[in-house]
Amino acid sequence: MHDFSQNVYRAVQKIPRGKVSNYGCIAFLAGKPRAARGVGFVLHRNPDPERIPCHRVVFKDGSLCKGYVFGGPDVQRQKLLEEGVAFLPDGRVDMETCGWYGKEE
Repeated sequence: MHDFSQNVYRAVQKIPRGKVSNYGCIAFLAGKPRAARGVGFVLHRNPDPERIPCHRVVFKDGSLCKGYVFGGPDVQRQKLLEEGVAFLPDGRVDMETCGWYGKEE
């Protein structure tokens, strides 16, 4: 497996339950700060969604991915709600309370 892909999967595995990160942050943590789109491509091929919780990765404004590969944005939203992630009235994740940027909790 490509080093970048491995680094992306490792970074995503660190996102705590009840928190989310964004594509740019994961790219930074994976060693390629300008590769946010690349993170999306890697997560689209997630080999183990149970161990690599890619549903915890959202856009930087808290928007969900319209094409969430494992069932669409409604499935992603439901998974996040089940983990206690807070949403704003407009449907975006409340990044102020639920954003995770690589710091250990």
